[in-house]
Order: sequence, then structure tokens, then C-alpha cells
Amino acid sequence: MPIKNIAVIGAGTMGNGIAHVFAQNHFLVNLVDVSQPQLDKAVTVIKKNLDRQIAKNSITEEEKAKTVNNISTFTSIAEGLKNVDLIIEAATEDLDLKLKIFKEMDQHAPADCILASNTSSISITKIASATQRPSKVIGMHFMNPVPVMKLVEIINGYSTEKKVSKTIFELSSQIGKIPCEVNDYPGFIANRILMPMINEAIFSLYEGVAGVAEIDTVMKLGMAHPMGPLQLADFIGLDVCHAILKVLHEGFGNPKYAPCPLLTNMVNANNWGVKTGEGFYKYAPGNKDLVVSERFK
Repeated sequence: MPIKNIAVIGAGTMGNGIAHVFAQNHFLVNLVDVSQPQLDKAVTVIKKNLDRQIAKNSITEEEKAKTVNNISTFTSIAEGLKNVDLIIEAATEDLDLKLKIFKEMDQHAPADCILASNTSSISITKIASATQRPSKVIGMHFMNPVPVMKLVEIINGYSTEKKVSKTIFELSSQIGKIPCEVNDYPGFIANRILMPMINEAIFSLYEGVAGVAEIDTVMKLGMAHPMGPLQLADFIGLDVCHAILKVLHEGFGNPKYAPCPLLTNMVNANNWGVKTGEGFYKYAPGNKDLVVSERFK
């Protein structure tokens, strides 16, 4: 199942990163989003990230130009999905939205096109149910930041064909990633293990066992984690962490996955971490030092 032309649905952080990686590996990429300003911003971000690679002598100016030229932008899903071999949905982690997008993808994509989702926790089987081609639906869970992180978690839905899995596995290797194949259960592997750890760190703060900096320091120095769980939660987005924990809680029916009340309050207060400027830490433009939020001092 040769893959030559790619479409990416959603031009946010994950979408522009996925487009960047495929375009840099000589694929033609259609980046699709309902918002033209979001598409323009995505292209700007890709160019800045390519400039960082140039500064590190990992690519040349010529390679940057070729990468950018491999990307076309579209606000029309019908136009953006013409003549593509693979579509990767990278929209917000919301089931209803993903079902809507997959229904549209199924309507407009070529008959043999593979439909993939970058979901970090939502059931691939459920997503596939919105299409007439569940055998060609698969999960491709990239890690953030996509151009840097090597892992791609490949999730087989209940009906995913083996040849589709093989194609996506080989494709992931082709773009310089390390694929790991898993089956479709809540949270898959990455978030089934990561999110309870983050939730437990939040419970430790909530119950007064230790402070923000202390919890993160213990995990960095004691467990050799490059980033503490609370800082990582801020980086991922507390809203995203909360949504994934809800998927785990509902999917398994086990109270151990229930989001900590502190996390729920922070999400309701729109303190989502880096993206809003405050979570467990306070983030200011140009400030590289970690500053614990006043609320937790």
C-alpha cells in the first residue's frame, strides 16, 4: 500500500508538527483547517522550527525550502483530501468532533485511503464506527514536539486490517520514528501509564504531602525523569490531562482513574498550564526559569 500524498486535518501544535515531519521526509502534505489564520500560523511555526534545525546544522536552507514547498494549505476538507493516500486527523481531543471529522473524511477521501487519528486516548474502534471503512482506520499517536520525539504509538482498532497496520508501521520508520504497535483499550499504553502517574502527583499536592517543586524534583532526581510530572502536565495541558483521565475512568469504570478534584478545579478555572500562562507553574514570555504558581507557594 504505497503512501505518497498525505493530508493532515488540524493545524494546531500536533498537526503542524506532523505536517513538518512528513514534508521534511519528501511527502506532499495537504494541511487542512477551517481557520486560514490558524493555517498561516502553522506554516510560520514550521518555518521557525526548520530555522532551529538549520541553526543546529541538521538541515540546510535548501532542505528548508523543499520542506515548505511540500506543504499546501486548505480550508476545504473536500479540496484538501483529493488524491491522498493517508489522512491523519489531529484535531482537539473531543469524541464528538472526531466522529464528525471522520465521517467527512470517509465521504471525501479516495476509496483506498487509510484514515488515521492522532488521538492520545479515544477509542479507534469507536472513531472507525463513523466510517464505511473501519478496516482502514488506525491510530497514529505522535508525541509532542513531533519533530523531536521519536515514538509513534500505532493503535489497531477492532477491525483494522493487518496490511494497514504493516503499512503504517513501515511508514513510521520511513519518517525516522520508532513505531510501537498496541491494541485499542482506553489510554492505549502511553497514557494508561503516564496519566495515573500525573494524577497521583496532583493528589500528592492536593493532600499536602509535598509542594510543586518538591514533587517534580523527587521524580527528576530520584527517577531520572527529564521533566517532573506537574511540569509535564502543564506542558501537555491540564485540560488534555483531565480529558484523558475521564476517558480512562469511563472506559474501565475504575475509580483509580478519576481525575483529582484539584485538577478539575484548575481546568474549570482555565488554568491549563503553558497554553494559558499558568498551571502548577507561572509562564511569562521570555522567562526560562520555572516559577511555581503563587497559589501553590
